[in-house]
Amino acid sequence: MPTNEANELHEKAATENLPIPRKPLWLWPGVVLAIVVALVSYGLPLIASDAEAFGVSLGFVAIIGGLLGGLAILVWWLFFSRAPWVERISAVIVMSIALFITKLIVHQSIAGAGMGMLLYLSAIPGLCLALVVWAVATQRLSDNVRRATLSAAILLACVPWMLLRTEGVSNTVSQYHWRWTPTPEERLLAQANDEPKPLSATPTPAATTASPTASPTVSPNASPSPTASVAAKAEASPSAATAEKPAEWPGFRGPNRDSIVRGVQIKTDWAASPPVQMWRKPIGPGWSSFAVHGDHLYTQEQRGEDEIVACYKVSTGEPVWRHKDAVRFWESNAGAGPRATPTLHNGRVYTFGATGILNALEASTGKVVWSRNVATDTSRKVPDWGFASSPLVVNDIVIVAAAGTLAAYDSTTGKPRWQGPSHGGSYSSPHRVTIDGAEQIVLLGGPGAISVARPPTARFFGNISGNRAPSLNLL
Repeated sequence: MPTNEANELHEKAATENLPIPRKPLWLWPGVVLAIVVALVSYGLPLIASDAEAFGVSLGFVAIIGGLLGGLAILVWWLFFSRAPWVERISAVIVMSIALFITKLIVHQSIAGAGMGMLLYLSAIPGLCLALVVWAVATQRLSDNVRRATLSAAILLACVPWMLLRTEGVSNTVSQYHWRWTPTPEERLLAQANDEPKPLSATPTPAATTASPTASPTVSPNASPSPTASVAAKAEASPSAATAEKPAEWPGFRGPNRDSIVRGVQIKTDWAASPPVQMWRKPIGPGWSSFAVHGDHLYTQEQRGEDEIVACYKVSTGEPVWRHKDAVRFWESNAGAGPRATPTLHNGRVYTFGATGILNALEASTGKVVWSRNVATDTSRKVPDWGFASSPLVVNDIVIVAAAGTLAAYDSTTGKPRWQGPSHGGSYSSPHRVTIDGAEQIVLLGGPGAISVARPPTARFFGNISGNRAPSLNLL
């Protein structure tokens, strides 16, 4: 608007007691930024979420680009839009209040995801787009109407987040679904009963000849208690007394925990020789991989309020047996279920649950041999993402890491053998290595790596920073 004409309008407004006309908004920078934000935040995930550019996932680019673009829109609005200052400040205040209220209402899977930052990272670009759309649509309306519709536009941009839930992240892109739709776990539980068929009874000669004082007397039908010292009669199991052929894949990352399959060659050109699916079967959520012996595979999963150790047939996927512990672990970043992988050794399967339950089960039947609560034994709280250590069997002990605290138990009876040192937090599994002729157990944790000489000495060696941790406790 030319200066003279603007001055005349201001003088006329003052003379006739009319509202002073406001300066026109400088909209085009905001519109350009909004188009870029829309393309980056919503276009990239739709067309190329799995792709990478210079080694960076485009899904990650969409998240960071959308956030930076949204902040750029806020800078334009606050300092270059020419809007009245009351509108500039009000928009930021309304956005902040809207995000606070939305965080209280959204589904728990969104509220806690991304270390609690998912909502902010994802919603800010949409709120800024709503601000630009509002500014363009209401530029010729009266101040009262503009300010009333500002709040409505921002609140409307928050509504979609109240209607959604997430099932986790794939390639840095959250997998959103309507809040009221059932989760895969809920759909699994709603299916027809797929419980394993009853196992045929097998004689257990060792149980009839064992001394009655060889181990504590426990009802064979009792469910394992997380705080029980010994949940069942260990020496009564014939599998404990008779060594068998080692499992082909006994647990986490294989026989040597190095993710290498030795003595096997496969065709790697899957375009020419694609793998053929043998069967497909839904199971409960969890982060456990598999242990394999013969035609049986073992894993851990969550089904409702029960943490499950399950055995399936490799050839058909048919369930063989399931062991249940009445505990549930869930957090919004990785969902429900156990985090560790079972370990097979001498006819037994050793499992470590997300809440700290360490089980020794008969591999053939799932019968409880013994059970411990490692969290209670080590006085460690369940960490943010759950206990994730896969058991390591070394000779006659089974070792797990309760966060950064190593704990060793007698593999036959479940009696604690030693524990410690406590070394911060960790989601790693203990690893058996030999360095300079010294066999030791190594664990990687937040402060660094610690090393403990294997029993009978169970001596603490040190850590990579050279700082001594608390001394090892022999039990």
